Amino acid sequence: MAAATRSPAALPDAPGGDPPRPRLNRLRYRLSVLRHEPTVPLGILLIAVLLYLVVAPLVAVLSDSSQVQVGDEGRSGQSSGALTGYYFWRVFRSPVAELLFWKPLLHTVVVSVGVTVVAVALGGSTAWLLTRTDVAGRKWLSTALVVPYMLPSWTFALAWLALFKNSSSGGQIGILEAWGVHTPDWLAYGQVPIIICLGLHYYPFVLLLFGNALRRIDSQLEDSARILGASRGTVARRITLPLMLPSLSSSVLLVFGRILGTFGTPYILGLPVNYDLLSTSLFRSVNSQQRGVTAVLAGVIVVVGILAIIVDTRLAKEAKRFVTVGGKGAMDRVNPLGRWRRPAFCAALAVFAVGVVIPVASLALTTVTKTPGVFHKDNFTLRYWIADHLSGAPGFPHGVLRGGQLYEAAWNSLRIVGLAALVCGVVGLLIGYVVVRAGGSRVGTLLRQISFLPYMVPGIAFAAAFLSLFAVRRGPVPALYGSISLLVIVLAVTHLPYASRSGISAMTQLGREPEEAAQVSGAGWFTRLRKVIIPIQRGALVTGVILPFISGLKELSIVIMLTTSGTELLTTLSINLVDYAYDQMANAVVLVIALVSFLATYLTQRLTKTNLSSGLGG
Repeated sequence: MAAATRSPAALPDAPGGDPPRPRLNRLRYRLSVLRHEPTVPLGILLIAVLLYLVVAPLVAVLSDSSQVQVGDEGRSGQSSGALTGYYFWRVFRSPVAELLFWKPLLHTVVVSVGVTVVAVALGGSTAWLLTRTDVAGRKWLSTALVVPYMLPSWTFALAWLALFKNSSSGGQIGILEAWGVHTPDWLAYGQVPIIICLGLHYYPFVLLLFGNALRRIDSQLEDSARILGASRGTVARRITLPLMLPSLSSSVLLVFGRILGTFGTPYILGLPVNYDLLSTSLFRSVNSQQRGVTAVLAGVIVVVGILAIIVDTRLAKEAKRFVTVGGKGAMDRVNPLGRWRRPAFCAALAVFAVGVVIPVASLALTTVTKTPGVFHKDNFTLRYWIADHLSGAPGFPHGVLRGGQLYEAAWNSLRIVGLAALVCGVVGLLIGYVVVRAGGSRVGTLLRQISFLPYMVPGIAFAAAFLSLFAVRRGPVPALYGSISLLVIVLAVTHLPYASRSGISAMTQLGREPEEAAQVSGAGWFTRLRKVIIPIQRGALVTGVILPFISGLKELSIVIMLTTSGTELLTTLSINLVDYAYDQMANAVVLVIALVSFLATYLTQRLTKTNLSSGLGG
């Protein structure tokens, strides 16, 4: 009878809970499953990390825009930390709003439209030559014409100053001025040169988009129209151009989004005449320690950038209505140019000369001459490269290859960008693994969206957001400003969309069978990752590492506000030399960056057996 007196909770089948041992066994089983198939926990961990590194900086910068910052109590009439609309009033309605926001906004729109026109005109015409005609040297041109995109964007700005700089801004004059040809301010600085220089940098972007789109259009559609009596102009207007509208709209929006975040060219060419874009106005606010104003301007740039990408995404969905390739019926036929074949080649060669040869040659010439444009033997010198001492240059008193600044900056660039690229590639592959293996689950969908978010935020605004979040200690996370860790994190996060898309694409093509075979053999998840997934996806991992590395070497907008004297990179060193008006040394450093970038791109293409221009000059 004693057994009958036990409480109900102690009985094996009593309601209110499972027996201790079966519950423990179930927990062990679940842990074993997670150990062998950790897709969901890994996805949750990645989401949590990206929420902090992608979303939290944006939240922090938006928070700064609505709270009174230290030092602004007197102007705002409120205590520090209080909610306020003062910064919105200052940016949009105050007497200085025109200088802070409205003029830079107008300049940004004008420059964006101008750059788009130049880029579409050059990129569209060269794409048509390479994909639809038998222009001489198609294969060589298809590689040569994308070289400007491998160069830092402000290479063209410095080359422009080397040619057109006049005496109004001080320092060394340009080659034309040395020859006695006066260049007015509107030609030397400001809107016109910014549009031309950025257009030369971004036209290869349009070339690649247009070229791929033109190759996908079935030329039989155009042939059918001609058979029915349509003229070439009618075919282009009624068939080809409508089919190209999706690529045109994508080119316009993506170029506009990139211009929002570009910094080097507007800074170099706009500073002498106070021609500000939103990016340079944001940089001025950071330098003057106006955190609230910086937050508002960064928020505006973020919103505009996100809207541009959303519109592009919607247009991409609409592009499905323009699908014309249905299988073996699709044909890609080139049109013979006849007697225009060589003149067309000369025109394309002129684009290459303007976009590569003249800028690089101009920069190189300034680094080996005392006075620009004077070609006497006594005027040539290597002192800007190898001199032990340069008079009149207290901030950089020696040639570029002497002293330690260049080598220290190069070492910082290689290790910081290299580490960031490695992190980016590995995390991108893990994101691809989770997104594909999790299928259409909420974890996979959310991870895909968050990993793409940095692409929607212009670089200069993302840098401002990171500065806002990591400039001070927040909870257990110390202040990271001025540290290598912050630069590695921001470079890895901003280039993550490229690595994650590469990882997703690669994992989509990898079935579960190799991994399942290893799992049946008793291999754990880390073993499968190390011995199965990574070896198979080595090409995708290399691409996910090297592409961010190449982009990071040229990066300026993202790092310009986050580097200090101890973490100076090659890109920030060149801009600092521009600020000191050491034009020859600045040009020399940019040539070093261009050489390293070109070599890295070339080695990447050789290593991965890919080509930026694949399919254009086939």
